[in-house]
Amino acid sequence: MKRRTDSVSSYRHLIVVLGDQLNADAAAWDDFDDRKDGVFMAEVTGESDYVWSTKTRTALFLAAMRHFRDAQRKAGRRVTYVTLDDPDNTQTLAGELQRAVRLHAPERLILVEPGEWRVREALTQAARAAGVPQELRPDRHFFCGPDDFARHAAGRKQLRMEFFYREQRRRHRILLDEAGGPEGGEWNFDPENRGSFGREGPGRLRPPVAFPPDAVTSEVLALVERRFADRPGKLERFDWPVTPAQARRALDDFIAHRLGSFGRYQDAMWEGEPWLYHSRLSAAMNLKLLDPRVVVAAAERAYREGKAPLADVEGFIRQILGWREYVRGVYWLHMPGYLERNALGASQPLPGFYWTGETSMACLRSALRQSLDLGYAHHIQRLMVTGLYSLMLGVRPRDVHAWYLAVYVDAVEWVELPNTLGMSQYADGGVMASKPYVATGRYIQRMSNACAGCPYDPERSTGDRACPFTTLYWDFLLTHEGHLASNPRMSLQVRNLARLGPAERVAIQARARQVRAQPAGPALGEDHPLLPLS
Repeated sequence: MKRRTDSVSSYRHLIVVLGDQLNADAAAWDDFDDRKDGVFMAEVTGESDYVWSTKTRTALFLAAMRHFRDAQRKAGRRVTYVTLDDPDNTQTLAGELQRAVRLHAPERLILVEPGEWRVREALTQAARAAGVPQELRPDRHFFCGPDDFARHAAGRKQLRMEFFYREQRRRHRILLDEAGGPEGGEWNFDPENRGSFGREGPGRLRPPVAFPPDAVTSEVLALVERRFADRPGKLERFDWPVTPAQARRALDDFIAHRLGSFGRYQDAMWEGEPWLYHSRLSAAMNLKLLDPRVVVAAAERAYREGKAPLADVEGFIRQILGWREYVRGVYWLHMPGYLERNALGASQPLPGFYWTGETSMACLRSALRQSLDLGYAHHIQRLMVTGLYSLMLGVRPRDVHAWYLAVYVDAVEWVELPNTLGMSQYADGGVMASKPYVATGRYIQRMSNACAGCPYDPERSTGDRACPFTTLYWDFLLTHEGHLASNPRMSLQVRNLARLGPAERVAIQARARQVRAQPAGPALGEDHPLLPLS
């Protein structure tokens, strides 16, 4: 397939649009002239090979990009679009940008700040090599720019999301009462938002609105199946929003049918129910199909109109105005060195079953298979199942980061890296989070039904039936006792080590070594063989 352009001519400005910049109201378009300027977009395998991107993640990016391309052409704009199967495709963004410069000889390249340090550096070097000026414009999609965040961080010994979140609430006048204080008298209703479903389960759930593939998306799905046949991911159930109109429908569906229970059950898990009361909006926002201001305003309006409780709405808005903006600020404040941080000296390789889901641990098996099949897991599955296990196992943080970036459809490095390396793995030593998030298997037992179908006992830390999460929890505290003792938020957990006698400590550490030595989880007796790795 040959590359299509609306015309081959010289441009004043060539607007570079990346796969996570699909908003036509971005700063790059401010002075766009249909007669003088052109648009450049490229599908390249380099962006799927940088990490071993799953079929689902690659398909979502390409489908959304092609729909955006078609919308711009329909609006009369000249778009140079390089498809993945173009025989002349160099398969790197830098290589394709240099080809576009040779073809169109633009006076200037215009692009919004990329969401990844690596991409920004590659495109800057490509522009320099091509001898054409490049203009980087700020990303207005966000509530808080990197410079604003740097001013917030200046002079602080420690960064804490809660203080940043309150500042953003005041600055943008979100969920404030008439006196300018927090609506309901509290900034944070997190204590009310830790519910589990109990033995009865979540009951009958209304499925979120789905978006069956149209002709453009179907073409992408077939292409991805051909080109990335060896990758994880299943495309038969692909139904993500890939246009702004679809993203807005997904938002309306969430506000109407799930927001009212989101907060209370945001930390709950249930086998076979991937969506529960979650929004499915993060991918659409991260591709810029959906403006976070529209999302926050819709949630606040639901509260003002009595359609959703304050605690649920505040918990949802905190995810967007608080955590989402905060992690981006941390990313740009600390890159590029942030990527190499490893405060706990973790050195274990990522278990192979993270790529197959074949493990005897029921909670981990469920979360991994769901992640690999759908490209999705909600934040507690990521933090307190897949992330918790890799943290306590002692996996190299950069390996964990590469897996999360490859697997999840909403993964763009500015949001994924701090959440994984900092929040989940504590590899930044406390920049993102004030403590490591570690727990025994009893946390998973309380928040899900996974333990009922698991051969391991979350109460046990030693012996063949010991839950690996419980074993690794105590081993983690023993290993890092000196490091954690000075952390006030870990003091109670560290003091609990005093309950362990010398023999029990030895037994826990021996069991932990056994866990780490097994490719798919610790060995059981003959009655419970390990599931084979595929």
